[in-house]
Amino acid sequence: MARTDNVTEFIISGLFQDPEVQRACFAVFLPVYLATVVGNGLIVLTVRVSKSLRSPMYFFLSHLSLVEISYSSTIVPKFITDLLVKIKTISLKGCLAQIFFSHFLGVTEIFLLVVMAYDRYVAICKPLHYINIMSHRLCHVLVASSWLGGFFHSIIQILITIQLPFCGPNVIDHYFCDLHPLFKLACTDTSLEGVIVLANSGLISVFSFLLLVSSYIVILVNLRNHSAEGRRKALSTCASHITVVVLFFGPAIFLYMRPPSTFTGDKLVAVFYTVVTPMLNPIIYTLRNAEVTVAMRGLWGKKKNSGME
Repeated sequence: MARTDNVTEFIISGLFQDPEVQRACFAVFLPVYLATVVGNGLIVLTVRVSKSLRSPMYFFLSHLSLVEISYSSTIVPKFITDLLVKIKTISLKGCLAQIFFSHFLGVTEIFLLVVMAYDRYVAICKPLHYINIMSHRLCHVLVASSWLGGFFHSIIQILITIQLPFCGPNVIDHYFCDLHPLFKLACTDTSLEGVIVLANSGLISVFSFLLLVSSYIVILVNLRNHSAEGRRKALSTCASHITVVVLFFGPAIFLYMRPPSTFTGDKLVAVFYTVVTPMLNPIIYTLRNAEVTVAMRGLWGKKKNSGME
């Protein structure tokens, strides 16, 4: 069967239809996006500049913040500018690019969270061997593997999608391009593609989440052998990781481990993990981590002093 691709542009239905509500959303989500970029950017800059944040944990945290900025920037700028226009459009190539980068960066974040959990496991359960195990080389290999894993995952998704024919209608029932809304517009049966997406995205999310939960259970069990001060410090760090994991994996599993039903509910869940969660991560890590807070204050103090000279 020959491919019949008549659609070169899609209309995005958006989050809400009421113009007043859309303007109110713009007033809310623009500051949230700016806070996401500034907050995560500060973490990246602080880790790179501060000499006190040289441990593997902060190296991984800086990459996580970099992913958050990139992931949010793939979706949110287009989303908030669309809130001010009546007809929201995106080209087919632009839609495919948004799908590729959102899945690439989303899965990279999943793998980075797993790497960070492994780092905490080694630090708490094998403290005497931590420096030898978490070597400079291994840290770079783990980060590179996370980026490559996200890339290969996304390549699979885009190879599935790029072969689909689109001959109309062309209205995407979402506020950005994602696989399930796009599959509904294909001029062919996409049941098989839906199963592959479920296996690819959903199972990665579930297995990674179970791995993370298991690792933190082992960590918590091992904390019984630590001093009260050691337990307090370890629990403070782990609490930040666990909070971020729950905020990220909850929506991901909800969206990709079931057949799509009503997109109204899906859109609201998607807003949480595309707009809100990337802003919360730097707040969670800095509020619960004294070293990052002190380093940020030191960096800010240096900039103020250099500006006064």
